[in-house]
Amino acid sequence: MITTKMSMLQHVCSVPLTRAIRPRPFTVSGAATAVTPSRNLTVSFPSSSSSLRTPHVDTRVLLGMSEQDLQQLAVDFGQQRYRGKQLHHLIYKRKAKEIQDFSHLPQAFRNDLMEAGWTIGRSPIYHTVTAADGTVKLLIKLEDNRLIETVGIPVEDEKGSMRLTACVSSQVGCPLRCSFCATGKGGYSRNLQRHEIIEQVLAIEDIFKRRVTNVVFMGMGEPMLNLKSVLDAHRCLNKDVQIGQRMITISTVGVPNTIKKLASHKLQSTLAVSLHAPNQELREMIVPSAKSYPLDAIMKDCRDYFVETSRRVSFEYALLAGVNDSVEQAVELAELLHEWGRNYHVNLIPFNPIEGSEYRRPYKKAVLAFAGALDSRKVTVSIRQTRGLDASAACGQLRNNFQKNPLLTESDSEQSQSNVAVAC
Repeated sequence: MITTKMSMLQHVCSVPLTRAIRPRPFTVSGAATAVTPSRNLTVSFPSSSSSLRTPHVDTRVLLGMSEQDLQQLAVDFGQQRYRGKQLHHLIYKRKAKEIQDFSHLPQAFRNDLMEAGWTIGRSPIYHTVTAADGTVKLLIKLEDNRLIETVGIPVEDEKGSMRLTACVSSQVGCPLRCSFCATGKGGYSRNLQRHEIIEQVLAIEDIFKRRVTNVVFMGMGEPMLNLKSVLDAHRCLNKDVQIGQRMITISTVGVPNTIKKLASHKLQSTLAVSLHAPNQELREMIVPSAKSYPLDAIMKDCRDYFVETSRRVSFEYALLAGVNDSVEQAVELAELLHEWGRNYHVNLIPFNPIEGSEYRRPYKKAVLAFAGALDSRKVTVSIRQTRGLDASAACGQLRNNFQKNPLLTESDSEQSQSNVAVAC
């Protein structure tokens, strides 16, 4: 996605300021050599999400279908409706990966499904990395050989209960090229289909042998540029996988007109906006696409989002040493938020160092000073507890180790270059 945001949701990996100030180990990384991001770089948003390359949607994929849809499918194959309920159970509870694994169904029905070209829609895991803190990062190999990342983050809360968060991707790569993001450096290929999003959550459950409790759309890609598939996956995760809407977060760097569209669905999920700067000039340097969506326009849409949904907006702010982490910039950020309302939360994310970036991780003192300046001005703030630093934590890092650019087939190579030249 847009940031080094493996697990940004405040309910997942952030800690309130009062807890964050407690002494704990704090990693400080030195600068890496890189090319300086250009202030003149401009990334324009496509006129609509449909202008981004989306694969032919395979309508013969079971994963993502509702129980009602599966019942109708069974009837269409001459079966009783209850066979559809069995299909639903096998896909979402038993997590079967092949139709031949549907041992509760008649062999004739299974054969008919396969002969008609139906599949479950589960992809193999290509590579797994486990960090010392228990965070697991997966590379999933899609049908067209492209690789996507998903992350499982186990977190024990103060009461000793374990939460398991799945950080999922919505695109193969990302076209928006935020200056500090590893995903953008790896290029952009296409949108994910709904089942390719949902299967990431099921893959995390397979690895951890337990249910996912939280989902964050904060992996590779910009969810708002693939909003239809994201909303379809959201429905399935809520209704079929049975993850509460308030346990789901959709993150965005800001795409014109999409926050309004999301608000119209009146979801109870959290909207997280990747802000990263308190003013337009600095934001354009860090987030090139910001030129097409001014800060005041984003803030107005966030205010309207709260009015429409009654859901507080969370702002993600990646702290980059010497760039956007001064107390003066914290004061400026507080003034910006107060200008547009008070129903906001700021989640501070100390930068995860990535190869090829000139940015540095800020010192603990700077992080706490920034948080303190916001807190003293009555801005709700938390500091993200960094997870998985030894597992290529920053979004896109692991994929880039194995597949620097998305794999292209001969047939789509020429078309891809013309459609996503902005990303490559």
